[in-house]
Amino acid sequence: MSLWRSCPVALIAESSAQLTLSFCCGLKKMAASKVKQDMPPPGGYGPVDYKRNLPKRGLSGYSMFGIGLGVMVFGYWRLFKWNRERRRLQIEDFEARLALMPLLQAEHDRRTLRIMRENLEEEAILMKDVPGWKIGESVYNTDRWVIPTSDELFNLRPREELLHTNLGFRWYV
Repeated sequence: MSLWRSCPVALIAESSAQLTLSFCCGLKKMAASKVKQDMPPPGGYGPVDYKRNLPKRGLSGYSMFGIGLGVMVFGYWRLFKWNRERRRLQIEDFEARLALMPLLQAEHDRRTLRIMRENLEEEAILMKDVPGWKIGESVYNTDRWVIPTSDELFNLRPREELLHTNLGFRWYV
């Protein structure tokens, strides 16, 4: 009893029909409540859906895999087709350059000979007072043709002309 006296309010069930209310000052009895327990309907409740019931959306995994495989095959086919076309265009460009090479080489040789002739004329003017100087004598000890370097061709010309020849359109560098 001393345990129940320490707490101010406690409910003690003496039987299913009666409830006892315990106060600090003493025990008092209450009338039993007439509550009807909630029961399931006759025959029981229906089944409960506990599984996920999501609507089917989109394509299946196999169809997406097939579509992806088809796209890859199509892409590789286009790639191989373009590589063949590009190779054909490169061969065409190479053949065109090969056909133009004699013309370009002839133009380069004409320009070199023109510059060498102008250099010889300039050399004759500059070295006319030097005794024993032979105009146009080769500095190499050979009878073979030696292609002159750009420094030999442009040593009597302005530096800008040498830079333009060596660098071309790369003046912005």
